[in-house]
Amino acid sequence: MTIYERQLTTGITRTKGFEHKKLATHAVNVGLRCGHGCLYCSTPTLVRTHRSFREIHRSPFAQGYAIVDPDTPNRVARDAKRIRRRGLIQLCTLTDAWSPEAQTHQLGQRCLKAILSEREWQVRVLTKNAAVHDAFDLIQRHRDRVLVGLSLTATADKSRVIEIIEPHASSIQDRMSVMVEAAARGLRTYAMLCPLLPGISDSSDQIEQLVRFAVEQHAEEIFVEPVNPRGPGLRLCQEALQLWGYDAEADAVGRVRKQVEWSHYVAELVANVQRSVRRHADISVLRFLLYPSGLTT
Repeated sequence: MTIYERQLTTGITRTKGFEHKKLATHAVNVGLRCGHGCLYCSTPTLVRTHRSFREIHRSPFAQGYAIVDPDTPNRVARDAKRIRRRGLIQLCTLTDAWSPEAQTHQLGQRCLKAILSEREWQVRVLTKNAAVHDAFDLIQRHRDRVLVGLSLTATADKSRVIEIIEPHASSIQDRMSVMVEAAARGLRTYAMLCPLLPGISDSSDQIEQLVRFAVEQHAEEIFVEPVNPRGPGLRLCQEALQLWGYDAEADAVGRVRKQVEWSHYVAELVANVQRSVRRHADISVLRFLLYPSGLTT
């Protein structure tokens, strides 16, 4: 993994899209490309025109590198003081504040400390890295203002498959362990089951296990999302799964590259998730993240 350090310009920004999804009113991002290297990631489609890619002469869709800004916490501290209309900040929306390159500069902890030093701000932490537990002492001191979530993309028995498509993220087992630790310490938790990939984590049994786990960890909300079909992510996942001999999973991912099949996959995912949540919790905790314009009639 090649790491590029580039100076960005934003600290805390308004995010109307995430506000509409009931995720957050504001966002903090510590870079443009995350070192977890998840093959399905749709972030490159959102940031592909950024000048940094031209400066480092790399395609936003290429693999094997990350772009991080070590100075982000200073801008976050500035904005946390300056912004008067405060709300809920998601840390992060594009990258991961506890990814390997972010950990080098302790960006997650430093951004979190800068935000929480100012009253009235709340934070939704989202990460695929178990290193977030290093921030639990800080979070515990502000437990009413912080929601902790580790993105779970499958159950533990699918770990070998997930390691192929999320090569530098923490294992599913480690993420689950950190969620258990957060709940045991009395921290506020939420579940992010995102994305639930076809042929890997979209079966009724997988969904049932994940929803039950979320409820057991006292998740205040359960967010679920299908894989985003934009960009080359589905193709990259399919090719990697084929390379490692997971032909059935590769075929399932390959099928949803067609809009009709993607629509069927999403409709069935919605139905299965709703049934499972109703069995284990109040349906009002479910937040299904979906742009319906991508569906067929």
